[in-house]
Amino acid sequence: MARVLVGVKRVIDYAVKVRVKPDKTGVVTQGVKHSMNPFDEIAVEEAVKLKEKKLAGEVIAVSVGPAQSQEVIRTALAMGADRGVHVEIPAAEYELLQPIHVSKILAKLALEEKADLVILGKQAIDDDANQTAQMTAAALDWPQGTFCNKIEKTDAGLTITREIDGGLETIKTKTPAVLSADLRLNTPRYATLPNIMKAKKKPLKKVTAKDLGVDTSPRIEIVSVEDPPVRQAGAAVADVDALVAKLKAGGHA
Repeated sequence: MARVLVGVKRVIDYAVKVRVKPDKTGVVTQGVKHSMNPFDEIAVEEAVKLKEKKLAGEVIAVSVGPAQSQEVIRTALAMGADRGVHVEIPAAEYELLQPIHVSKILAKLALEEKADLVILGKQAIDDDANQTAQMTAAALDWPQGTFCNKIEKTDAGLTITREIDGGLETIKTKTPAVLSADLRLNTPRYATLPNIMKAKKKPLKKVTAKDLGVDTSPRIEIVSVEDPPVRQAGAAVADVDALVAKLKAGGHA
């Protein structure tokens, strides 16, 4: 049966109002609630469902990041993953870690763990990059199915329904493959207290990028991080002539 590798990222919780640091080098993360990236929760749920249908034999949750990333691995284990792998990146280096680095790490782990399927969230809600799944597939030279709305196992491989701008697209692919989960793929389960307790006893291996032979040297420099401009308040005008005059005055004529 298939072995599934699932990527999980620790991000600032979706309900938290993000604040920019006073020195404009990034956003405030200290003392801020973090949780698993919502799209990664969907990826974990899909992997666990495949296991429950006897289509997968093992689910491995992987997170790349500082020591706190183990929290989201434990969450994935509580949801039903069998074991975890934490690729530790020091906090100072993590701020400049890019999808290209994560992709190479996941590709190495997929080969090392002899995975048949890699399932990732379509994007992380912190950087919104939407790059990791695509580049992981490229690094492995595996077929990819992105923005998955539905995944079905067939004798020949997988039939995937994708969300695209114009509606839905159905594709067929062989395995091994890399998939990215879209919002409507499933509804993630809540981790129950008994499963949270069981997750503490499940194996969690810790490695470094260096152990995997991946160079995580930064390729970018953060110049400045700023809040978006404040939207100007609207104003009521008496008639169309006043509206046209106001638009001209604002340089919109």
